[in-house]
Amino acid sequence: MKVVVIGGTGLIGTNLVARLAEHGHEAVPAAPSTGVNTLTGEGLKEVLQGADVVVDVSNSPSFADDDVMAFFRTSTGNLTEAAKEAGVGHYVALSVVGTDRQPDVGYFRAKVAQEQLITESGLPFSIVRATQFFEFAGGIADTSTTDGVVHLPGAGVQPMAAADVSAAVGRTAAGSPLGGITEVAGPDVLGLDEWVRTVLTARSDPRQVVTDPQAPYFGAVPGPEDLLPGPGAHLAETTLAAWLAHDSRP
Repeated sequence: MKVVVIGGTGLIGTNLVARLAEHGHEAVPAAPSTGVNTLTGEGLKEVLQGADVVVDVSNSPSFADDDVMAFFRTSTGNLTEAAKEAGVGHYVALSVVGTDRQPDVGYFRAKVAQEQLITESGLPFSIVRATQFFEFAGGIADTSTTDGVVHLPGAGVQPMAAADVSAAVGRTAAGSPLGGITEVAGPDVLGLDEWVRTVLTARSDPRQVVTDPQAPYFGAVPGPEDLLPGPGAHLAETTLAAWLAHDSRP
């Protein structure tokens, strides 16, 4: 079947396109660099022609509250309308575990708005909520660093490898529409501070990670379980230790 992957040139999208192709599907990466722009609508009609499934793994170029909300509302609105016009039979979107528990985080509010647009679109859909990616640990450390010290709360997280996220999204895209939300997560529960500290240590990053219960995570202090998946989540197999063994970054 033909699967159009919006955001198909990014971290998740590139891996997803390759996986779908390996399983015999016609996987088409769609992004501004390929002539498809969900904000302006450019190229949407053309790329969705004959598509059986559309998968949205795109992301906002800016995480500022107003920017990210405008991105997901505009992009998702354009994409759902184009998908309906093209007769797409399955709309799949990647979202984030805990979006509905962190209303003070602008990015999460925008993802909730995206999910609502999809559920109200009338399209057969599946939403895959994933936990944080192992690959994001360095970026989280950077945004949480003050005077060379990383401040993070000990809130529970269940991070996972980006490759496992792609696999989960691919399985969902190849299946029947769920008409709801499924969650995927890593195999182990860690403290947010513990996770980032482990990655920095493995990379010989000299920054100290201080456990600070009041430290914000992208603008809000998460509760102990706000970032954890609920019962019934699909757990990936790749552990943090296994991922670090193949981590090529310094």
